[in-house]
Amino acid sequence: MYDLCATKDIPYHNSKKWILAQDAQQHEELWKTHAFTKSIGVPTYFVPLSEAKAREPDVRVVEAVLESPTTGIVDSHALMSFLEADMQARGGDIAFHTSVTSIEPLDSGSAGYKINTASPFSSEVASVTAETFINSAGLAAVSLSNQILPASRQIKPLYAKGSYYSYSAPTPRPKILVYPAPTTGAAGLGTHLTMDLTGAIRFGPDVEWVDDPSDLSVNESRLPAALDEIETYLPVIQREKVMVDYAGVRPKLGRGSAVSRGKGDGFSDFIIRKEEGFEGFINLLGIESPGLTSSLAIADMVHDLLYK
Repeated sequence: MYDLCATKDIPYHNSKKWILAQDAQQHEELWKTHAFTKSIGVPTYFVPLSEAKAREPDVRVVEAVLESPTTGIVDSHALMSFLEADMQARGGDIAFHTSVTSIEPLDSGSAGYKINTASPFSSEVASVTAETFINSAGLAAVSLSNQILPASRQIKPLYAKGSYYSYSAPTPRPKILVYPAPTTGAAGLGTHLTMDLTGAIRFGPDVEWVDDPSDLSVNESRLPAALDEIETYLPVIQREKVMVDYAGVRPKLGRGSAVSRGKGDGFSDFIIRKEEGFEGFINLLGIESPGLTSSLAIADMVHDLLYK
């Protein structure tokens, strides 16, 4: 991703990320995180507390700091615009303002997939038959998958709404992403500090389970709890300058699925698989926000599933 952004002039910043432990139990969680990242080849290391204080004096940390030196931020709109233009330049087509109403596997996919679509600009139902069906529909992916797979292999879609909070004061302004220590079995990574490419900071997302994936309304009642969590690592925050900003919804495969600690811990990773018994059907389920920055790697994996 860094190479692509550099060569294609997509704005990005290698901001790095800190994960903080405020007590001995959280410190133990950081060691588990460090061991896990090492096992998958992702670099992390512990920062001495004296160095952490010198680099980010406004950030409160009592026990330990784990740094991810390769974490960064990207202009998501610029990245998506590049990927759109690149696909079209390679002969791809995009059907905007078009929703998939149903999918029918033809002879278990050996004869392709009939995809029926609808548009708000026409009363007609259009259909297309594709040899390969890659289900990368985000919030709708589980529902589409369930139209094809037998009942024994279907799963229930879960939706976690996350609210983000803006910050209007000029200070404090840490220059690194800040995350609370992970909690095994948690549905999210805590209300963390992130930033945009201008350096403006915001906080979030939190977790609010919803039934409607189109529910993007913000919930003012969640602000006090968010402020209390933010103050655990940024105590000099000006509470009155933190405002509810916007909300997003991410697909989940389980209610305690955000943190991995090894087999049997309840963690639900992205599902990226070729579905047995359905030729040419690749399922991508539970692809939430990290799916954007891992999209190139996901594409490589899908390619290998299809053609290797």
